[in-house]
Amino acid sequence: MKRILIVVIVAGAALTALPFLFSDKSQRAYQGWIEADTLFIGAENSGRLVKLDVAEGQAIAPGAPLFSLDSQSEEAAVGAARASLARLQAELELAEAKQKRPEEIDMLRASEREAIARLELAAQDLDRTRVLVERGTATKANLDTATATEAANRAVLDNVRSQITLANLPARIETLRQSREAVAAAKADLASAEAALTRRFVSAPATGSIETVYYRTGEVVPAGRPIVALLPPENIRIRFFVPETEIALFSLGQSIRVACNACQPTDAKISFIAKNAEYTPPVIYSLEERAKLVYRLEAIPADPKALRPGQPVDVTAGARP
Repeated sequence: MKRILIVVIVAGAALTALPFLFSDKSQRAYQGWIEADTLFIGAENSGRLVKLDVAEGQAIAPGAPLFSLDSQSEEAAVGAARASLARLQAELELAEAKQKRPEEIDMLRASEREAIARLELAAQDLDRTRVLVERGTATKANLDTATATEAANRAVLDNVRSQITLANLPARIETLRQSREAVAAAKADLASAEAALTRRFVSAPATGSIETVYYRTGEVVPAGRPIVALLPPENIRIRFFVPETEIALFSLGQSIRVACNACQPTDAKISFIAKNAEYTPPVIYSLEERAKLVYRLEAIPADPKALRPGQPVDVTAGARP
């Protein structure tokens, strides 16, 4: 009798443990959907849409033109900035150049040669007068006159040579500094105007497909409003939820299998695991309440082009890394 009772107990325990022994939580399917981070591309300033280069559903490459806004004001600002820069650069070149024209410098050099000749003549006359004074045939007054004449001609020569030196110098340092600062400011204004003009012509920042076109040619677009919605393939994510009791089965970088209706199963890798549960039960966690806890996970698909945003999927866990 005791043997029969032992056999019954062992058989009951085996039957009770059988579901746990053959259960495989890693193959359980978890519900989720395809999430997409769409890029909403618009203009920084308001304006009239004059050209739309894309259509909904069109695939585009980085740098491809998307749309253009009217740019008459920006083009006029660029023209004015260029003219202002050219004027200031001419003024700077004039300030950096010699203060006198070549013809005026030639006239000064001719005056220099004349002054040299007069000085040489006055010096010779002074020497003769000194000899005559020593011989007694000339007076002291004649010597004073010759000395003064030689000194005057020397001063004239020095003055002409100073004028030649000044004529070959640029403007004063203060004037040069002001001119250079004005040219630098004009270049900055031109760069700003050209940047404002460039922003009226918007190109695609990444590879993707045009999901939505919000404005058409001829419409006025407010500042900051999106004109097109672009979806890059790398912005497609798989979002699914795992109960708290099974969250330990998943880790970052782990492979998962994704299946959906009317699509081929594809692989993905987990890129995000939420640290907090989506649902918070009462403060005292009972076993029943803990079963309500779920955590959000996200994964990057191996073939994002095969998936569509909003599409429901079933996720099964793969081997952990």
